Amino acid sequence: MVKMAGRSYSDRMRHCTDHGFGIWVSRWGAALALCALVCGVAAPRAVWALDDLSLDLVASDDDGLRADLLSASVLFASERDGRTNPQDILAAAEADYAGLLEVLYANARYGARISITLDGREAAEIPQFSPPDRLSRVAVLVTPGPEFRFGEARIAPLAEGTVLPDGFAAGKDARATAVREAVRAAVAAWRDAGHATVDVVDQSVAARHAEGRLDVSVTLAPGRLTTFGEVTVSGDTAVRDGRIRQIAGIPRGETFDPEDIADATARLRRTGIFRSVRLEEGERVGDDGLLDVDIAVSDREPRRIGAGLELSTQQGLTVSGFWLHRNILGGAERFRIEGQASQLGGTVSDPDFSLDLLIEKPAVYGPLTRFLATASIAREDEPDFLSRTAELSFGVSREFSDTLTGDLALALRQSETRLKGTVAAGQETDQSFTLLSLRGGLTWDRRDDRLNPTTGTFLQLALEPFTDLAGGDAGGRFDLDARAYRPLGEAVTLAGRLQFGSLVGPDGPDAPPDFLYYSGGSATVRGQPYQSLDATYSGTTLGGRSFVGLSGEVRYALRDNIGLVGFVDAGYVGPESLYDGSGDWHSGAGLGLRYDTTIGPLRLDLAGPVGGDTGEGLQVYLGIGQAF
Repeated sequence: MVKMAGRSYSDRMRHCTDHGFGIWVSRWGAALALCALVCGVAAPRAVWALDDLSLDLVASDDDGLRADLLSASVLFASERDGRTNPQDILAAAEADYAGLLEVLYANARYGARISITLDGREAAEIPQFSPPDRLSRVAVLVTPGPEFRFGEARIAPLAEGTVLPDGFAAGKDARATAVREAVRAAVAAWRDAGHATVDVVDQSVAARHAEGRLDVSVTLAPGRLTTFGEVTVSGDTAVRDGRIRQIAGIPRGETFDPEDIADATARLRRTGIFRSVRLEEGERVGDDGLLDVDIAVSDREPRRIGAGLELSTQQGLTVSGFWLHRNILGGAERFRIEGQASQLGGTVSDPDFSLDLLIEKPAVYGPLTRFLATASIAREDEPDFLSRTAELSFGVSREFSDTLTGDLALALRQSETRLKGTVAAGQETDQSFTLLSLRGGLTWDRRDDRLNPTTGTFLQLALEPFTDLAGGDAGGRFDLDARAYRPLGEAVTLAGRLQFGSLVGPDGPDAPPDFLYYSGGSATVRGQPYQSLDATYSGTTLGGRSFVGLSGEVRYALRDNIGLVGFVDAGYVGPESLYDGSGDWHSGAGLGLRYDTTIGPLRLDLAGPVGGDTGEGLQVYLGIGQAF
């Protein structure tokens, strides 16, 4: 919380540079201009096209300054928008006196003169309620004057370790933005040190025109060291107050830190329960040094439904849908039911079906940990096997930072499978597994956008040791998914992906078939048929115990919402647990089209095989979101 004593920085600037500035808008002038604009909108007037609107710099060829002035000008914006009746133009001209002055200050010009004439008359001298009936020529004439440099540049006192911007120093260009940034940095440093209230009690600004120098002196008064006091809850919410305080995690009784406020706000937003979240610090610090905080929230609609689909040539149609309750027990618990049907109308195998139930409760072991419980049933009909599974799992998810999360869960899984592919003599075709597993994972996500990333990295590691309670072999799975994105200019993005998987313990025919790895299809190698690359174990054909996937894309933005993609994918599947080259590779390549929407880019990919002997012909993929 920052309190400003006395006149604002802009007011001081206007005061100290009156003699070097021609005309500027007072607060009353701005109010009258606004009234005039409203009246002009209300009154039925003819719309006149201007014959000429110009902006000229006197004794200056600074193209950057000219561009800044044009960008800030309300007059030029009005012309672009077709608002050119005399009332609108007069109001825009009045606004431009102050707007252009701010641009000049930001460019260290404090001896400027601004003249805006409407058919030869200075706009500031025309009564706001009596604009001319017609206008044909508007001229903006700016005399920037020389650039000023800082003489004295002082802010005191400063908290220990305060780093002020490089631009706020003697001899540097005296940009108004540098002063604002320096004051902001000084105040932030005191707040970071535990002083929640910082007053600006004195500010001295002197423009010395003869020397082209600006002297700035700002005096701060940091309040006392502050600790967090009471945390209250307000707003339109059905979530219990105590649960909101738990999720926010404001550390009552500990030294004030603005990062705690920011983190609490982020945690409340990440629940997905609230439409708006605002944490407000108390108006004053008590005599005991305590600062109260109020959490103001409003709920989203409690229930939500959604659906998705994806289409490919051989896999057919995949349809999914979900129903979500955001606060089912009143403690910000999220309950989600999700179903999916895939391979509808596909040419490879019969349809797959799955149904998942998930309940999630935030802030169970502190504000950074969530509790998760899932129950699911699924039927998978794949080229090599048919599997029916049921599973229960209980776990936690921990946020270590804004980009790093960890997961740990205990799962019990029952599955019945039938082998459909090539089966060696003596190999049982019907199998039963009762697996108890411990799942751990880490996700490090530094992408700039999860739906359509253009820069950053993504790394996900998963480890799942398991034992078969039905007497089968124990083992474990390890999976890695690494992605990187790099922009080349404004229109091109390079994207790369590495996938790795390994199953240790049971041999392929003795392992749950859905724990094995296949390659081919939209998730691995586009252009190759779905799960067309597998492995052979003494005559039995199943998925491999190792997998390597490589993908590269060049994404080119044709327009703001339309893009082209060129891509190459390659995949390896082998019977060994760790890659030794004894398996097989295949690859595919193609072109794609992207159309950006609010829910992510619509994706159309056309691809064909370029390596291996697992497929031929063109594959078509249609979905939502980038391929990776």
